Amino acid sequence: MNKTLGLFIGCFILPVIMAITVLKLDFKPSSTTNNGRFLKQDIWLPVMPEGKLWSIVLNVPKGCLTACDVQKSNVENLDVALGKHRSKVAIVLVGDAEQPVDQTIQEKLVPAAFYLVDKHGLVILEYPYESDPEANRLVLKGLLKDMKKLLNYARSQ
Repeated sequence: MNKTLGLFIGCFILPVIMAITVLKLDFKPSSTTNNGRFLKQDIWLPVMPEGKLWSIVLNVPKGCLTACDVQKSNVENLDVALGKHRSKVAIVLVGDAEQPVDQTIQEKLVPAAFYLVDKHGLVILEYPYESDPEANRLVLKGLLKDMKKLLNYARSQ
């Protein structure tokens, strides 16, 4: 066999074998750069404020009392913490009288959790409520970090 042909075949076969091995052995990165959790299924919310790139959605179902009250007070802090990005991000309370949503969609969402939603209404990341105030503060800090990263990425396009 020709040396060039053997080298060409080797350069093709070796990456294919490595890719199959990685997929079969389920090698995945141990860490990610996002702080929220990706959802297992696609959820679309009819939340599309005009002129906004992203929405931070708080799920406030009926019957959610203490946790939702804490998160509602955190909404004001998020609005202030967004700073110059405030004009690009909408903060929406879903399930509240202001923004009612279909009951079947709201049942898929965790009560008192924040969600990052793109301009088309697709829920991207979930930030669940933590009963410990310090842990909840870290969750919200992660939400802001992810939001600013997404806005910087959108600006670079």
